[in-house]
Amino acid sequence: MFSSKEVFKEEFIEKLESMQGKTVEEATNIDKYQALGHMIREYSNKNWMATNTCYFEKHEKQVYYFSMEFLLGKLMESNLMNLGVRGVCEEGLHELGIRLDDIEAQEPDAGLGNGGLGRLAACFLDSLASLHLPGHGCGIRYKYGLFEQKIVDGYQVELPEYWLKEGNIWEIRRSNLAVEVRFGGEVRMEEQNGRWYFLHEKYESVLAVPYDVPVIGYKNKTVNTLRLWSAESNIRDFDFQTLNKRDYHKILEYKRSVESISELLYPDDSNHEGKILRLKQQYFFVSAGLQSIIRSYRKLEDTLVDFHRKVAIHINDTHPALAIPELMRILMDEEGMDWDEAWKITVQTISYTNHTTLSEALERWPVDIFKPLLPRIYMIVDEINERFCRELWEKYPGDWERIHKMAILADGQVKMAHLAIAGSHSVNGVAEVHTEILKAREMKEFYELSPDKFNNKTNGITHRRWLLNTNPRLAGLITETIGDRWIQHPAELLHLRKAANDNSFQERTAQIKQQNKENLARMIKDKSGLLVDTQSIFDVQVKRLHAYKRQILNVLHIMDLYNRLRANPNLDTVPRTFIFGAKAAPGYHLAKSVIKLINTVAAKVNRDKTIQGKLKIVFLENYRVSLAEKIIPAADISEQISAASKEASGTGNMKFMMNGAITLGTLDGANVEIHREVGDNNIFIFGLTVEEALSCYAGGGYRAKDIYNRDLRIKTVLDQLVNGFFSDDGVQFNDIYYSLLTNNDEFFVLKDFSSYARAHQMVDDAYRNKKRWYEMSIINIAHSGKFSSDRTVSEYAEHIWNIHPVTIS
Repeated sequence: MFSSKEVFKEEFIEKLESMQGKTVEEATNIDKYQALGHMIREYSNKNWMATNTCYFEKHEKQVYYFSMEFLLGKLMESNLMNLGVRGVCEEGLHELGIRLDDIEAQEPDAGLGNGGLGRLAACFLDSLASLHLPGHGCGIRYKYGLFEQKIVDGYQVELPEYWLKEGNIWEIRRSNLAVEVRFGGEVRMEEQNGRWYFLHEKYESVLAVPYDVPVIGYKNKTVNTLRLWSAESNIRDFDFQTLNKRDYHKILEYKRSVESISELLYPDDSNHEGKILRLKQQYFFVSAGLQSIIRSYRKLEDTLVDFHRKVAIHINDTHPALAIPELMRILMDEEGMDWDEAWKITVQTISYTNHTTLSEALERWPVDIFKPLLPRIYMIVDEINERFCRELWEKYPGDWERIHKMAILADGQVKMAHLAIAGSHSVNGVAEVHTEILKAREMKEFYELSPDKFNNKTNGITHRRWLLNTNPRLAGLITETIGDRWIQHPAELLHLRKAANDNSFQERTAQIKQQNKENLARMIKDKSGLLVDTQSIFDVQVKRLHAYKRQILNVLHIMDLYNRLRANPNLDTVPRTFIFGAKAAPGYHLAKSVIKLINTVAAKVNRDKTIQGKLKIVFLENYRVSLAEKIIPAADISEQISAASKEASGTGNMKFMMNGAITLGTLDGANVEIHREVGDNNIFIFGLTVEEALSCYAGGGYRAKDIYNRDLRIKTVLDQLVNGFFSDDGVQFNDIYYSLLTNNDEFFVLKDFSSYARAHQMVDDAYRNKKRWYEMSIINIAHSGKFSSDRTVSEYAEHIWNIHPVTIS
């Protein structure tokens, strides 16, 4: 690429001049970022074209990963690393008087995702390219991300997240590859030569324009594609001079309606219009993606009879489940196949990952919205349902209750998870315990019908971003100790176990952790003015804010610890810094109340000098990938405290583990497998097991008020929510109080409180023995290779997608 730093400097200066018309001295950091970014993308273009050519000429089977989210974070740093040129760029820029860090800081986080679902998709793309696997992403090019979070007087305030303000240097618009997506209208049936044709008329036409982002593999020549679709108005051949005022306004209204499809990630769907927009988004990118894939396929094949042998479509949760009826529509209406042939190809092409055990999170669309918006797709879904129910009747004659429960269309709703299961050849959970819950409870009837469809693929994270890139000093120490094979073979991290008791390695690991804590402390001071003790335990819970993730359990324990310190300022406890980061959905009132509570407790505790600085609380606003990259390397404790049976997997737990934090968590999701890997002595486990939680849900008998009445610590902290101790009016946190007592504590916060407090005491005791603590930390790092997305993606490739590595020459 760059043969030397001199060559780099020369090309960088030339790029600045040609793009910005400025010298190095005149250019702003944004100018320099744009110039460097375009250089990197242009250098990747050669391999990008070679990759696409190779796949085409060899007619390789390719997987297309359909997801509503791709939480990419920033790409500059990872692209430089993957291309192997970060060092030469950094040196060259330094000689020009430029800090690479200052340039990288100009890049916004791509507003294409929100939580674990989107970050998993991003990790998978990285692993696909790094493992030489032919696989691409398909999603939406959102103009605005979820929202930019500001904390004002302790409350979450949502601002537009316009991440495209300066454009996106990594994308290429391909307007020549635009396709049409149709909404509304009418479907007319017409018979010709003994065959029925379905003619879609009077529809709203939307132009889907692809923007391609290169996905660069680690130090190889593979560059796969993330194709993001933007919705644009399909206005052609209008004579604007002859339009009257009314028609002109109709065109403007149409244009605004169309562009809203790709405007915002997860628009508010609490009203009718919001629901229509969400459903439009889902069909929009699915239809565009499938049309694009089939158009490419037709360049090689005259028919689609072997489509499933060369193409795999993976749907990441139920948002892209409309891929099933859309592929059926294309195969039947455009390719002329009969139902049975089209259905066979569709099922063998599509695979589905489930991401939740929460029944309320399983998507359902009212028929009165679905049918008028997608009339032909509704007809196909209705036929799928009829045939599926007929199959059920033949297997379970007379069992109407089972058939009703499993139906795709029932009670005026389209059940998307049922459609995804019926229309795919593989259904996987994302952690062993999650998959077992699906099989035994949430999807029990479907598992009994088609047990061969169900399998587990425990989630993973890309260790190159979350260790090599995020924690370079620790990565360098690991390479110095066991060599660099772990970068491409993460299972090699297991060799670190031999160094777990080595005094020198422990000391150097401790020094790196301390440096990371000091870096985070400086950032906290810059952002909030709060001084935190870098010798304290950095106890971190950063993730989407939801009742089942139980940030409230963490806060109640902090309140209890504060009460104990107020009663006895000389209490012998290791100082703690509790760090939170989380966004609550704009319409999720209870979650937003928890954010206000965290900040209210923090304000009171942080200014209380009587507790001698033994307790500090930090809420870092606008949690995102780039902020996580600063927090995770500094963490001592990783809070993974979801209510047992509710977290499908979690991937934050893996990122913290990989950076040497010790998990404090329930036996839920992937915590179960982390616990198995590291053993009882290298993790802090508390609370109900999945079996115990499910038993409580099934059998009832749990009364939160009984615990409130008999446990003085719990009674005290709950009363403080409503007695004015933390709020002047005493009603600010009523909703939290009532959710725990009046609504009987759905997620067992009070039931697990005592066990959670004991686990924290175990953390306190363990941290005092620094040698033992760093042995635990190193053991966690050593076993984290099991949770690399390279392992996960390899399992998908072999067992679900049937794709193979392709070396690009």
